[in-house]
Amino acid sequence: MEGPSIEDCLKLLKGERDEQRLAGLLLATKFCKNDDFDSILRVYSALGNTFLDRLLRTGMGKGSSTEKRQDNQDAYLQLSVTILAAFCRVSSIASSDDMVNKIPLILEILSKELGPPLVEECFEFLYLVSTAHSNGVEIFYKSGGMTVLASHMPNLPDGSHTLELAIKLLQLIMSQLSLDTIIKEYCSELSSVVTVLAKQFALSHNALKFEALHLLSMILHSIYAAPVHETLRAMSNKSWAAYVRVGVVAVLQNRVAPNQRLEALILAESLMCIAGEGWLIEQTNLPGTPESIPADRCTLLVLETSRVEIAVLLNDLAYLKYEKSKEAIDAENVTLKQRNLGIAFSLVEKIIKLISSVAEDEGNIISEKMFTKIINGLNETIGVILEYLRDAKDHGQHKGNDLLASVRIVGSYLAETPTACNDKVMELLGYMVSVQGEDEQSPFSSVCFLLPMLCQITMEVNGCQLIVSSGAYKAVVECLIKLLSEDTGTMEDNGPIFLACDTILNLLLKRDQIRVHLDDSYLIRLLGVMSSWAEDAVDWSCTMMASSICALILDSTSETILQSNPHFNGDNLISLCQLIRRSLTTFGKYTESEADLHQIVVSGYSRWADRYPHIKAAVEGK
Repeated sequence: MEGPSIEDCLKLLKGERDEQRLAGLLLATKFCKNDDFDSILRVYSALGNTFLDRLLRTGMGKGSSTEKRQDNQDAYLQLSVTILAAFCRVSSIASSDDMVNKIPLILEILSKELGPPLVEECFEFLYLVSTAHSNGVEIFYKSGGMTVLASHMPNLPDGSHTLELAIKLLQLIMSQLSLDTIIKEYCSELSSVVTVLAKQFALSHNALKFEALHLLSMILHSIYAAPVHETLRAMSNKSWAAYVRVGVVAVLQNRVAPNQRLEALILAESLMCIAGEGWLIEQTNLPGTPESIPADRCTLLVLETSRVEIAVLLNDLAYLKYEKSKEAIDAENVTLKQRNLGIAFSLVEKIIKLISSVAEDEGNIISEKMFTKIINGLNETIGVILEYLRDAKDHGQHKGNDLLASVRIVGSYLAETPTACNDKVMELLGYMVSVQGEDEQSPFSSVCFLLPMLCQITMEVNGCQLIVSSGAYKAVVECLIKLLSEDTGTMEDNGPIFLACDTILNLLLKRDQIRVHLDDSYLIRLLGVMSSWAEDAVDWSCTMMASSICALILDSTSETILQSNPHFNGDNLISLCQLIRRSLTTFGKYTESEADLHQIVVSGYSRWADRYPHIKAAVEGK
């Protein structure tokens, strides 16, 4: 005996009584299979929206209903949602206004405690309608969709179809709405979702892994992501960060598409912004993951991948800038390569910072073998970057954010190992301090990036000879003048000022030993600016540093020469007189560390006081 046919089902659905339609719906679940779109359309046309809407609301406990219907409320809800999800597999039904208007109702259903099958069908309906209808995503979002995602995703089984649907819904939102708006309105919810995505990124071994990677890199690397970073940083459970590390290692040690490798690097860079550079070498045992990853694995993978990316991108940029005809250059392609280069540079810079901090702690977190591998990798990378700068120098290029970023990373590394790549650095130092960013009118940032290294090498005579012969000292003086002119008076901002001051001080103290002429016009300009700056200084160390530098500059000139210089006026002379008097007549006010600076001023005054009658009169009270 044959069972009921679809015609029997349609006849029941068109019946006048609700009992007939209910029977037809129960029968319809057998015919509305995943890909039988023809049967689904026939069933939907026979039933219509009115009865389905009423059945859904009855299942939700809305509106008037008989006691019998209240008893069957859960069954009605299950049936209506099952049928709705089945109907929406046909895009023409899913894209209808009748369906999109049900999004708020389905979200309301999800706010209640439900069984897994019903939750899955609700998410299926939401995804299908949001995808098909032009306003679906907007209505889903405005109806509280982010809150529902954040509340359900942490409880969904890893790798489940329901979780895949939830992630796809999140992808839709991210692709159609501004991340700035989402973060402002749902920062806490988005942070919760990030922890779920992190776990799936680590545990999944299918397309879901890369969907999670894409979303994580998009969210955490956004220029609007600071509030999310803060929320994640404040979480007591840090396992999400460990899951990301597992996922990054898995991607970087396997053969993946170039864009996926880049997204893994972007994600690693974002994690170090949130959790610090130590994230690379942390070891955490996580349920469902392989045994603890060796401390060196993630660091070496990130460094090696970044090193390769840097070599390829610099080669591509050099070709585009110097060999390809300007008419054929794709500006957008160049900008993209420069942006990707920035990511790789940032990662290498963070690894430099990591090994520096580990070395200072004198711990054994990084083995000697790993340390050697990292140093060798960094030396190779810095060598490649210096070659890129040499290429730019040969082509007369001094301006570009890629060049400035190259100088920055070289400066970061040389601050830790001033003698690295010594020959290349000696050759290119004069050029590096001449590099400008796209928005700079003159070199400044490049000099600031190199100050830690310049300060260190000028502690030796050879280093002083290098920065004088290369002309780099002039750039340092110009940089210091700009820093002093723009100083806000807060000690937090004085780091570059003291580095530049120490560099000039080292140079002036060894002036007789280097036997190379210094351009006094630069130093006289500095004399005027420095004496005026020290006048407003609230910290005594600033006063002592300024007076010692001024005392050494005064060794090589005279008051007569100063007064004839257009960059030094009467007000500068008054400030200089007050500075020297103040530093000489406040014995005991300086700390032990400033005693050497005080001695420089005392010795200098004894040498040149007779050449500066105004200063002598101020000091001796005449």
